[in-house]
Amino acid sequence: MQKISLKKLITKGDALHHLRALIAGTKKAISIEDVGGKVLVSDLADVAYSPSGQTHAPILRTPVILDKEVIGWVCGEGKVAAVADFISYLAQREIERKTLACELLDKYREINFLYSFAEKMSTCLDAKEVARIVLAEISLLISLTSASVMLYNEQADLLEVVVGMGDSAESKLSMRSTEGIAGHIFASGKPEIVNNVSADLRYKPHSLQVHSLICAPLMTKNRTIGVINISNTRDVNYTSQDLKLFCVLTIQAASAIENALLHENKQRQLQIKNNLGRYLSPQVVEAVINANEEVSLNTSKRRITMLFSDIRSFSTKCEELSPEEIVSYLNEYFTHLVLVIFKHQGTVNKFVGDMIVAMFGAPSDLENQELCAIMAAISMQRCLNTMPTPWIRENFHTGIGISSGESIVGNIGSSEHMDYTAIGDEVNVASRLQELAKGGQILITRSVFDAVSPIGNTSFSFKEFGTLKVKGKKNMVEIFEVIYGEC
Repeated sequence: MQKISLKKLITKGDALHHLRALIAGTKKAISIEDVGGKVLVSDLADVAYSPSGQTHAPILRTPVILDKEVIGWVCGEGKVAAVADFISYLAQREIERKTLACELLDKYREINFLYSFAEKMSTCLDAKEVARIVLAEISLLISLTSASVMLYNEQADLLEVVVGMGDSAESKLSMRSTEGIAGHIFASGKPEIVNNVSADLRYKPHSLQVHSLICAPLMTKNRTIGVINISNTRDVNYTSQDLKLFCVLTIQAASAIENALLHENKQRQLQIKNNLGRYLSPQVVEAVINANEEVSLNTSKRRITMLFSDIRSFSTKCEELSPEEIVSYLNEYFTHLVLVIFKHQGTVNKFVGDMIVAMFGAPSDLENQELCAIMAAISMQRCLNTMPTPWIRENFHTGIGISSGESIVGNIGSSEHMDYTAIGDEVNVASRLQELAKGGQILITRSVFDAVSPIGNTSFSFKEFGTLKVKGKKNMVEIFEVIYGEC
C-alpha cells in the first residue's frame, strides 16, 4: 500500500482551512496527533487544545483510519469524530491519487519498454539473436531461473530449443510437438501458467525440479512457429499480470523471429541460387528453388539433348603459353561460353580439360530442347569470333557435337561424391561427333535433325555429312552439319 505523511496531508493546500471551517464557531479545543501520539496541529478551534485536561468536558480520542489501519488520532471535544472522518476521506483521496499516478507511471514505463523492445527486434535479422534478446528482456521483468525459445522443426515434427538461459542455457532439448506442457501449448495455441508443475500430468520430469512456469505459443498470422518457456525452481507463483506481460512480449517476439527466419531463408536461397548459377541456367535455377515445375535430381530415364564442345589442337596451343596464361585464357573462354549456354536454357554438366559438356532438357523439362541446343552451339561459335582477347579469337576454334535421345540422368557416383550427369549411347554419340567436327563446325545426329526440321528456322540450314559407326549401336548413325552465318 502507498504510504502518506499525515502532517503533510493536513497542512498542504486547503486541507487545514477546511478543517478549521468544520469546527468554526465552537469553543471546543481539538488537536491532531500522529499514530505515535505526537501533536501535529493543536489550534484548529478558537480555544487551543490543552492535554492537561483544563477543559470541563471529557476528552475524546478518535482514530484516523485508512484501509483499516490507524494512521493518526483526533483528540478533544465536540466534533472529534467528524474531523477524523474528514481526515480519513482526505487520506483515502490522496492514496487514490498516488495509486493512479503510480499506475500511469507504470503504464508509461511499460509503453516505453515495449517501444524499446520492438525497436531492438526490428533491427535484428538473426533468429537466434532475436530469441536471446527476448529472453534477456523477459528476465528483467519476470522472476525466473530458466527460460528457452523452442522452434518447430516441421520435417522432424519436433520442438527444438534454439536458445536457452539460466538453468536451460546449455539445453539441447527437443521433444515431439505433441509431448509435454510445451507440446500441449504449441498444439492448443493458448498460453498457460502452471504453478504446481510436478502435479501436472503433462509434465515430463528432468534433472531440474521446476516449481512453476509460464509457456506461450509463438504465433504468427498464418501459423504457430514454436513456444517460449520461463520457469522457476524457487517457490514462486506466477500471476495473471505476469502472464499478460509475457504474452505481449511473446506476440512481438513471434513476429520478429518469423521475419528473421524469412530473412535467413532468403539468404540461404540466394546462396543456393549463386552456387547453382555456376552450373545451371537461370531458368533452371529458379525452377529448382521455387519448385513450381517438375524438377528432380533423382536418377531417371528421360529424353535429353547433349552438347559437347572442344577446342581444336588445344594441347599444341598450350605449349606456347605459361600455365598462368593458359588458366587465364580458359577462364575467360569458359565464362563467355557458359553464359551463352545458360541463355539458351542449357545446363553445364562438366568441364573436361578444355571441353564443355552441356545438357538440354534436364533437370527441368525443356520444350524444343534440340532447337535450343543448336541455337546455343551457333551462338558459341559466333561468341568466339567476338572475344575481347585477340589471342583467344585467333587460336581457340571449337568443334561441337550434338545428339538427342533417351539417357539415364541423375545423381550418379559414390556416397562420398556424386555428380548430376547423364550416361548412355547418346552421350557417347555426341562426344564422337565433337571429335569429328573441325573448328567452327557443328555436327548433329538424325534425331536432332528430325526434331528441328519441322520447326523451320531461317538462321541456319543443314547438309548431310555422312554416317558413323558407334560402338554399342547396331545401325550406322546419320550425321548432319549445321550451316549458319558468321553473325
